[in-house]
Amino acid sequence: MDVLSNLALGFGVALTLKNLTYCFVGVFLGTLIGVLPGIGPLVTIAMLLPITFGLDPVSSLIMLAGIFYGAQYGGSTTAILVNMPGEVSSAVTAIDGYQMARQGRAGPALAIAAISSFVAGIISTVLVAFFGPLVGMWALEFGAAEYFSLMLMGLVFSAVLAHGDLVKSLAMVVIGLMLGLVGTDVTSGLPRFSFGVAELLDGVGFTVVAVGLFAVAEIVQNLARTDKVEVFTKDVKNLMPTWADIKTATMPTLRGTALGSFFGALPGITASVASFSAYMLEKKLAKDPSRFGKGAIEGVAAPEAANNAAAQTHFIPTLTLGIPASAVMALMLGALTMQGIQPGPQVMTSRPDLFWGLVASMFVGNVLLLLLNLPLVGLWARLIQVPYRWLFPAILMFAALGNFSLNNSAMDVYLCAAVGVLGYVFAKLDCQPAPLILGYVLGPMLEENLRRALLMSDGSFAVFFTRPISVAFLLVTALILLAMVVPALRRGKELALEEGDAG
Repeated sequence: MDVLSNLALGFGVALTLKNLTYCFVGVFLGTLIGVLPGIGPLVTIAMLLPITFGLDPVSSLIMLAGIFYGAQYGGSTTAILVNMPGEVSSAVTAIDGYQMARQGRAGPALAIAAISSFVAGIISTVLVAFFGPLVGMWALEFGAAEYFSLMLMGLVFSAVLAHGDLVKSLAMVVIGLMLGLVGTDVTSGLPRFSFGVAELLDGVGFTVVAVGLFAVAEIVQNLARTDKVEVFTKDVKNLMPTWADIKTATMPTLRGTALGSFFGALPGITASVASFSAYMLEKKLAKDPSRFGKGAIEGVAAPEAANNAAAQTHFIPTLTLGIPASAVMALMLGALTMQGIQPGPQVMTSRPDLFWGLVASMFVGNVLLLLLNLPLVGLWARLIQVPYRWLFPAILMFAALGNFSLNNSAMDVYLCAAVGVLGYVFAKLDCQPAPLILGYVLGPMLEENLRRALLMSDGSFAVFFTRPISVAFLLVTALILLAMVVPALRRGKELALEEGDAG
């Protein structure tokens, strides 16, 4: 009954004209940026962060959340019609969705993607409403030692699950941690890593890092691409799937929802992991796995359900534990801290309107997305043909204006450009930016909890190993690292032996 009364409070907040408008703006922008190639939710949320500073926290969070899960919907459109996923998590959808489009079945593929996303969105939002408070109550038992261990686990998770080399991902986490430490030591008041530059005494701003790393670097990368793609915008007709399509897609949708909800609730695991796992599960369960990759509708329904479910349940660790589940969630966390709200279990008691208003807005947003996506699919399909050269000057202008407007500081614009160059270099070196932004966001909180725990234990590190929850998180962290490092060492040893035998 508590959940129902809290949901009633949430709908009271979400259904006000102001929040309904921001929810609509969020899901509309999310679908738009998901459809437009080369622009993702990271770029858009990073650009809009300065604007949200002038809004109240509930409205800004509702809008940013709408952009996030709206982009999951929109990303499937480009994945199916252009074979160019607007979002990383839609990459799996492209495998069978694009093949369906080539067979003249783009309409049913888009419809199944929208319907499975809607079903997953509603079910996973119910799970957020029921399990979010339970996780929050459990997190009230946490002290500084438990938070430190949990954040460490989240950072290691994000590094392990990022694409590419584990060492590079861990290095990106460390760079993020160091960026987060730039500024003034809150305890001693001494400058750290400021190199005598007065503007750095307040630290490197969150929007500077986010916009530079995601918006500026992404633009340079997109401009460097010369790939030509085949677009099937004229084949979007006969939108409604057949009864056989719906029947075939039902169970994959439910299984994808379950997997996505589970993975989304774990800190450090992105929606792309959920959608890939859902695709592999369906391929494993299929009577004829050879159909996958050739236009199997299950290959569209399951990953779309999984990535949208994960997008909703990402809010459980972000809001209840203060641990962002992905780079986008790290931006949301940054938006909250910019508003003076410290995410954590106390959010539900101190700001119930924010937590339950957001949960209720997800129900509203998913309905709006279904209404926007199915009838307007022709419009979204035509938007795919907008040339990127028309988009990037506007994005750069908004990025520069947004950064300057926060502190009226030209230094922020220069720093943003420098971080953008750094982001492009990282991309060329195949280093993922997500672990860096998570390290940057969690770094100050990690340090604060480490210091607090050591203060309470008179400087003894035993506090991390004598508290059961803390030691459990540390054990999981060690097991994750061992699971990744041991096979790599074994492969290296086998390779060395083979080379020795050959020599």
